[in-house]
Amino acid sequence: MNAFRTEFTVPVSPWKLTPASRVVSLGSCFADVVATRLTDARLSCLHNPFGTQFHPPALFRLIRAALGETEPDGRLFLQHDGRWLHYEVHSSVAGATREELEEELRRRLAVLGEALRTADILLLTFGSAWVYQLQEPPVYVANCHKQPSGLFVRDLISVKDICRDFGKTYQLLKELRPDLRIVLTVSPVRHGKDGMPDNAVSKSILRAACHYLTTDYSDVGYFPAYELLLDDLRDYRFYADDLLHPSRQAEQYIFEKFAGAYFDSALHRWLAEWARIRKSLDHRPFNPASEAHLSFLRKLLQSLEEWADGPDTSAEQEEVRKRIAAILSSSNLS
Repeated sequence: MNAFRTEFTVPVSPWKLTPASRVVSLGSCFADVVATRLTDARLSCLHNPFGTQFHPPALFRLIRAALGETEPDGRLFLQHDGRWLHYEVHSSVAGATREELEEELRRRLAVLGEALRTADILLLTFGSAWVYQLQEPPVYVANCHKQPSGLFVRDLISVKDICRDFGKTYQLLKELRPDLRIVLTVSPVRHGKDGMPDNAVSKSILRAACHYLTTDYSDVGYFPAYELLLDDLRDYRFYADDLLHPSRQAEQYIFEKFAGAYFDSALHRWLAEWARIRKSLDHRPFNPASEAHLSFLRKLLQSLEEWADGPDTSAEQEEVRKRIAAILSSSNLS
């Protein structure tokens, strides 16, 4: 028994990610943790095209808009510090004019919609059950964009609210992508500005909602990112300097648990192979025009081409081909 931690087993999922799987990852912090690592490994993964989304209603609204059920609310555009923003998206999505922002929102919705229609896994990370409602119009917003607090009313959504809203979104998703599988997580990041008692209430609502959703839908699973940090890694050495966010070490540990639960054997092999390939791509030989280096590059290209039906390594393959061509053009090697 480990005297300093309380480890627990993460159940292995009956459905797996493969090297060819397409993933959409939306929501709060863990959505970015998983997506960044998948993208770095050249897997197909779209994540947070509208920036971080903290609460479920904002996530569900964007998904339905991307699938054509709704459009961005025209009443929710605002101008702040010389930029146009929209209350349904993060402040990183902005425009110099309203028309520019409208066009950008349409473009990103189209990208998200296409990704959802072809996705194998949709990962949704819920960050908070506390929401802010504009007083006029009375709409829950995804981001307050540093507007005066008097414009908003703070509210707490319920488990029933989340489950009902998820149901409408789920039905639309499954009509367009019947084979889609959904993985829910709760962000382990404490929302300090809410105060710790209110944060605890918020996380408990999100966790309870996930429990009921995984009970009600056979193709919806739950990954315990929240529990892994707060129960398994319950020590401040696993936190960043703000003592709220997980450290990089903790993020890697949680990701490895996710991989153990959701990656098939081929994807595990690819990740190991990709680590070797990246090291090879960074290799700079003492004699770059040698026969030995040419042979090294050809083997590297072959390794990349063997995964033609999986991750997109076209950029890396092109780079290696250019290196080979450069050696051949400057020498008598063939």
